[in-house]
Amino acid sequence: MGTTVLSLRIDEELLDRLRQHAAKRGMSVQDYVARTLIRDDFDERFRTAVEETERFYGVP
Repeated sequence: MGTTVLSLRIDEELLDRLRQHAAKRGMSVQDYVARTLIRDDFDERFRTAVEETERFYGVP
């Protein structure tokens, strides 16, 4: 899988909060943001799969 650069413009307060969260986990801000996006994407896909399964089986 290749990589691509994504540039974001965020305010200083948000960047400071991201730095704090990343530091608590021993990560760079870039790695922390990427991991968060991946996790949120997985959560959304999983939730959708569960909902589709429930509709298929008629679960209320």
